[in-house]
Amino acid sequence: MQLAEPVASSWRASLALEFGFENSKTTLGRKVHDGPLVVQKPLYPEGPEICHAIVVHPPGGIAGGDELSLNVQTDKNASTLLTTPGAAKWYRSAGPWAKQSVAFAVQGALEWLPQETIVFDGALAESAYDVDLGAQAGFIGWDIVCLGRTGSGERFVRGTFRSSIRIRREGRLLWLERGRIDGGGRLLDSPAGLAGSPVFGTLFASAPAIDSKILDRLRKHKPTLGAGAVTLLPGVLLARYLGGSSEAARHYFIALWRILRPALLGREAVEPRIWQT
Repeated sequence: MQLAEPVASSWRASLALEFGFENSKTTLGRKVHDGPLVVQKPLYPEGPEICHAIVVHPPGGIAGGDELSLNVQTDKNASTLLTTPGAAKWYRSAGPWAKQSVAFAVQGALEWLPQETIVFDGALAESAYDVDLGAQAGFIGWDIVCLGRTGSGERFVRGTFRSSIRIRREGRLLWLERGRIDGGGRLLDSPAGLAGSPVFGTLFASAPAIDSKILDRLRKHKPTLGAGAVTLLPGVLLARYLGGSSEAARHYFIALWRILRPALLGREAVEPRIWQT
Protein backbone atom coordinates (compact mmCIF):
# COMPACT_ATOMS: atom_id res chain seq x y z
CA MET A 1 0.00 0.00 0.00
CA GLN A 2 1.42 3.33 -1.08
CA LEU A 3 1.01 6.25 1.29
CA ALA A 4 0.62 9.85 0.22
CA GLU A 5 3.96 11.57 0.52
CA PRO A 6 4.25 14.76 2.57
CA VAL A 7 4.70 17.86 0.45
CA ALA A 8 7.48 20.36 0.86
CA SER A 9 5.23 23.43 0.56
CA SER A 10 1.91 24.11 2.22
CA TRP A 11 -1.27 25.90 1.21
CA ARG A 12 -2.91 28.80 3.02
CA ALA A 13 -6.41 29.19 1.66
CA SER A 14 -9.42 31.23 2.77
CA LEU A 15 -12.90 31.83 1.44
CA ALA A 16 -15.40 34.40 2.75
CA LEU A 17 -19.00 34.43 1.53
CA GLU A 18 -21.87 36.78 2.36
CA PHE A 19 -25.43 36.00 1.33
CA GLY A 20 -28.08 38.71 1.30
CA PHE A 21 -31.80 38.85 0.50
CA GLU A 22 -33.18 41.38 -1.95
CA ASN A 23 -36.21 41.44 -4.24
CA SER A 24 -37.37 38.06 -2.89
CA LYS A 25 -34.06 36.40 -3.83
CA THR A 26 -31.07 35.14 -1.86
CA THR A 27 -27.91 36.33 -3.55
CA LEU A 28 -24.19 35.83 -3.07
CA GLY A 29 -23.40 39.48 -2.56
CA ARG A 30 -19.78 39.15 -1.46
CA LYS A 31 -17.12 36.59 -2.29
CA VAL A 32 -13.48 36.88 -1.30
CA HIS A 33 -10.98 34.06 -1.66
CA ASP A 34 -7.27 33.63 -1.31
CA GLY A 35 -5.56 30.43 -2.40
CA PRO A 36 -7.17 27.17 -3.53
CA LEU A 37 -10.59 27.43 -1.89
CA VAL A 38 -13.44 28.60 -4.10
CA VAL A 39 -17.19 28.47 -4.56
CA GLN A 40 -18.94 27.50 -7.77
CA LYS A 41 -21.71 29.49 -9.44
CA PRO A 42 -24.80 29.84 -7.22
CA LEU A 43 -27.67 27.52 -8.12
CA TYR A 44 -31.42 27.86 -7.57
CA PRO A 45 -33.04 24.42 -7.91
CA GLU A 46 -35.75 25.45 -5.42
CA GLY A 47 -36.43 28.90 -6.78
CA PRO A 48 -34.90 32.30 -6.05
CA GLU A 49 -35.44 32.33 -2.28
CA ILE A 50 -32.86 29.60 -1.57
CA CYS A 51 -29.31 29.65 -2.92
CA HIS A 52 -27.35 26.41 -3.29
CA ALA A 53 -23.57 26.69 -3.55
CA ILE A 54 -20.72 24.18 -3.81
CA VAL A 55 -17.48 24.86 -1.92
CA VAL A 56 -14.49 23.41 -3.75
CA HIS A 57 -10.92 22.78 -2.59
CA PRO A 58 -9.19 22.08 -5.94
CA PRO A 59 -6.13 20.23 -4.54
CA GLY A 60 -8.56 17.63 -3.18
CA GLY A 61 -6.56 16.95 -0.02
CA ILE A 62 -5.12 18.73 3.00
CA ALA A 63 -1.47 18.07 3.79
CA GLY A 64 0.64 18.85 6.85
CA GLY A 65 1.10 22.61 7.19
CA ASP A 66 -2.01 23.48 5.16
CA GLU A 67 -4.49 25.90 6.69
CA LEU A 68 -8.00 26.32 5.28
CA SER A 69 -10.51 28.89 6.48
CA LEU A 70 -14.17 29.18 5.45
CA ASN A 71 -16.26 32.10 6.71
CA VAL A 72 -19.92 32.42 5.75
CA GLN A 73 -22.46 35.10 6.67
CA THR A 74 -26.18 34.99 5.90
CA ASP A 75 -28.24 38.13 6.38
CA LYS A 76 -31.80 38.23 7.68
CA ASN A 77 -34.24 36.32 5.41
CA ALA A 78 -31.41 34.85 3.30
CA SER A 79 -31.47 31.05 2.92
CA THR A 80 -28.38 29.16 1.82
CA LEU A 81 -27.42 25.51 1.37
CA LEU A 82 -23.70 24.71 1.09
CA THR A 83 -22.18 21.36 0.19
CA THR A 84 -18.97 19.92 -1.30
CA PRO A 85 -18.38 17.88 -4.48
CA GLY A 86 -16.53 14.99 -2.85
CA ALA A 87 -14.83 13.63 0.24
CA ALA A 88 -12.21 15.78 1.94
CA LYS A 89 -8.88 14.05 2.57
CA TRP A 90 -6.36 14.74 5.31
CA TYR A 91 -2.97 13.33 4.23
CA ARG A 92 -0.33 11.90 6.50
CA SER A 93 2.16 14.42 7.84
CA ALA A 94 5.88 14.35 8.52
CA GLY A 95 5.35 16.73 11.46
CA PRO A 96 3.34 19.91 10.68
CA TRP A 97 -0.33 20.08 11.59
CA ALA A 98 -3.05 20.60 8.98
CA LYS A 99 -5.88 22.87 10.10
CA GLN A 100 -9.35 23.74 8.90
CA SER A 101 -11.59 26.36 10.50
CA VAL A 102 -15.23 26.90 9.54
CA ALA A 103 -17.07 29.95 10.92
CA PHE A 104 -20.75 30.70 10.29
CA ALA A 105 -22.56 33.91 11.26
CA VAL A 106 -26.24 33.28 10.58
CA GLN A 107 -29.15 35.71 10.72
CA GLY A 108 -31.29 33.88 8.16
CA ALA A 109 -31.03 30.15 7.42
CA LEU A 110 -27.92 28.12 6.63
CA GLU A 111 -27.41 24.45 5.83
CA TRP A 112 -23.90 22.98 5.81
CA LEU A 113 -24.06 19.49 4.28
CA PRO A 114 -20.57 18.42 3.16
CA GLN A 115 -19.38 15.03 2.01
CA GLU A 116 -17.35 12.97 4.46
CA THR A 117 -13.80 13.61 5.66
CA ILE A 118 -11.18 10.84 5.35
CA VAL A 119 -8.29 11.05 7.80
CA PHE A 120 -5.30 9.12 6.46
CA ASP A 121 -3.14 7.05 8.77
CA GLY A 122 -0.37 9.33 10.03
CA ALA A 123 -2.31 12.56 9.60
CA LEU A 124 -2.05 15.43 12.08
CA ALA A 125 -5.40 17.13 11.56
CA GLU A 126 -7.37 19.78 13.39
CA SER A 127 -10.93 20.76 12.48
CA ALA A 128 -12.95 23.53 14.14
CA TYR A 129 -16.56 24.67 13.68
CA ASP A 130 -17.77 27.96 15.14
CA VAL A 131 -21.45 28.81 14.61
CA ASP A 132 -22.98 32.12 15.73
CA LEU A 133 -26.75 32.39 15.35
CA GLY A 134 -29.02 35.40 15.50
CA ALA A 135 -32.30 35.40 17.42
CA GLN A 136 -34.39 34.00 14.54
CA ALA A 137 -31.68 32.07 12.68
CA GLY A 138 -32.07 28.45 11.60
CA PHE A 139 -29.13 26.10 11.09
CA ILE A 140 -28.56 22.47 10.12
CA GLY A 141 -25.09 21.00 9.65
CA TRP A 142 -23.21 17.74 9.85
CA ASP A 143 -19.70 16.38 10.03
CA ILE A 144 -18.78 12.79 9.03
CA VAL A 145 -15.27 11.46 9.69
CA CYS A 146 -13.66 8.22 8.51
CA LEU A 147 -10.40 7.27 10.24
CA GLY A 148 -8.13 5.56 7.72
CA ARG A 149 -8.82 4.55 4.13
CA THR A 150 -11.02 1.64 5.08
CA GLY A 151 -11.62 0.64 1.46
CA SER A 152 -7.97 -0.42 1.20
CA GLY A 153 -7.84 -1.90 4.69
CA GLU A 154 -5.96 1.00 6.24
CA ARG A 155 -6.36 1.64 9.98
CA PHE A 156 -5.62 4.79 11.93
CA VAL A 157 -2.60 3.62 13.91
CA ARG A 158 -0.50 6.81 13.83
CA GLY A 159 -1.23 10.51 13.98
CA THR A 160 -3.90 12.58 15.73
CA PHE A 161 -7.28 14.02 14.82
CA ARG A 162 -8.56 16.96 16.89
CA SER A 163 -11.97 18.56 16.51
CA SER A 164 -14.22 21.14 18.09
CA ILE A 165 -17.80 22.31 17.56
CA ARG A 166 -19.13 25.50 19.15
CA ILE A 167 -22.69 26.80 18.66
CA ARG A 168 -23.98 30.08 20.12
CA ARG A 169 -27.26 31.98 19.81
CA GLU A 170 -27.13 35.72 20.44
CA GLY A 171 -23.78 35.16 22.13
CA ARG A 172 -25.11 32.50 24.52
CA LEU A 173 -23.35 29.16 24.33
CA LEU A 174 -25.66 26.30 23.32
CA TRP A 175 -23.12 23.56 22.64
CA LEU A 176 -19.40 23.06 22.96
CA GLU A 177 -17.65 19.82 22.08
CA ARG A 178 -13.95 19.08 21.85
CA GLY A 179 -12.37 15.79 20.88
CA ARG A 180 -8.97 14.23 20.34
CA ILE A 181 -8.37 10.84 18.77
CA ASP A 182 -4.83 9.45 18.67
CA GLY A 183 -3.91 6.86 16.09
CA GLY A 184 -3.51 3.50 17.79
CA GLY A 185 -4.93 4.92 21.03
CA ARG A 186 -7.26 3.19 23.46
CA LEU A 187 -10.21 5.38 22.48
CA LEU A 188 -10.41 3.66 19.08
CA ASP A 189 -11.45 0.29 20.49
CA SER A 190 -12.86 1.26 23.89
CA PRO A 191 -16.61 0.67 24.41
CA ALA A 192 -16.66 4.19 25.84
CA GLY A 193 -15.06 5.50 22.64
CA LEU A 194 -15.40 4.34 19.04
CA ALA A 195 -15.74 0.64 19.91
CA GLY A 196 -13.64 -0.41 16.92
CA SER A 197 -15.69 1.60 14.40
CA PRO A 198 -13.70 3.77 11.97
CA VAL A 199 -16.57 6.10 11.01
CA PHE A 200 -18.34 8.58 13.26
CA GLY A 201 -20.51 11.59 12.58
CA THR A 202 -22.48 14.37 14.21
CA LEU A 203 -25.50 16.21 12.89
CA PHE A 204 -26.21 19.49 14.68
CA ALA A 205 -29.29 21.66 14.25
CA SER A 206 -30.70 24.73 15.92
CA ALA A 207 -33.77 26.93 15.51
CA PRO A 208 -35.56 29.48 17.70
CA ALA A 209 -37.97 26.72 18.76
CA ILE A 210 -37.69 22.93 18.39
CA ASP A 211 -40.77 20.85 19.15
CA SER A 212 -39.79 17.81 21.21
CA LYS A 213 -42.37 15.73 19.31
CA ILE A 214 -39.98 15.63 16.37
CA LEU A 215 -37.77 13.20 18.30
CA ASP A 216 -40.22 10.33 17.80
CA ARG A 217 -40.12 10.80 14.03
CA LEU A 218 -36.34 11.08 13.94
CA ARG A 219 -35.77 8.04 16.13
CA LYS A 220 -37.79 5.82 13.82
CA HIS A 221 -34.91 6.05 11.34
CA LYS A 222 -31.91 3.76 11.81
CA PRO A 223 -28.68 3.51 9.80
CA THR A 224 -28.46 0.57 7.40
CA LEU A 225 -25.06 -0.21 8.98
CA GLY A 226 -23.83 0.92 12.39
CA ALA A 227 -25.74 2.73 15.11
CA GLY A 228 -27.46 6.10 15.36
CA ALA A 229 -28.98 8.20 18.13
CA VAL A 230 -30.78 11.54 18.44
CA THR A 231 -30.79 13.91 21.43
CA LEU A 232 -32.60 17.19 22.02
CA LEU A 233 -30.89 19.67 24.32
CA PRO A 234 -31.96 23.23 25.14
CA GLY A 235 -31.70 25.11 21.86
CA VAL A 236 -29.86 22.44 19.87
CA LEU A 237 -30.60 18.99 18.44
CA LEU A 238 -27.81 16.45 17.98
CA ALA A 239 -27.68 13.18 16.06
CA ARG A 240 -24.80 10.73 16.16
CA TYR A 241 -23.58 7.97 13.89
CA LEU A 242 -21.05 5.27 14.74
CA GLY A 243 -20.18 2.43 12.40
CA GLY A 244 -18.09 1.23 9.52
CA SER A 245 -19.59 3.04 6.52
CA SER A 246 -19.38 6.71 5.48
CA GLU A 247 -22.14 6.05 2.97
CA ALA A 248 -24.43 4.66 5.67
CA ALA A 249 -23.69 7.68 7.86
CA ARG A 250 -24.52 10.09 5.04
CA HIS A 251 -27.76 8.32 4.10
CA TYR A 252 -28.79 8.28 7.76
CA PHE A 253 -28.18 11.99 8.16
CA ILE A 254 -30.00 12.74 4.89
CA ALA A 255 -33.04 10.85 6.21
CA LEU A 256 -32.98 12.96 9.37
CA TRP A 257 -32.45 16.15 7.36
CA ARG A 258 -35.56 15.38 5.31
CA ILE A 259 -37.55 15.61 8.55
CA LEU A 260 -35.66 18.47 10.15
CA ARG A 261 -35.64 20.83 7.19
CA PRO A 262 -39.40 21.40 6.95
CA ALA A 263 -39.78 21.33 10.74
CA LEU A 264 -37.01 23.82 11.53
CA LEU A 265 -36.61 25.85 8.33
CA GLY A 266 -40.12 25.58 6.87
CA ARG A 267 -39.04 24.08 3.54
CA GLU A 268 -39.32 20.65 1.97
CA ALA A 269 -36.03 18.83 1.45
CA VAL A 270 -34.52 19.23 -2.02
CA GLU A 271 -31.21 17.43 -2.40
CA PRO A 272 -28.31 19.28 -4.05
CA ARG A 273 -27.79 18.14 -7.62
CA ILE A 274 -24.13 17.35 -6.99
CA TRP A 275 -25.19 14.44 -4.76
CA GLN A 276 -26.61 12.70 -7.82
CA THR A 277 -23.34 12.77 -9.80
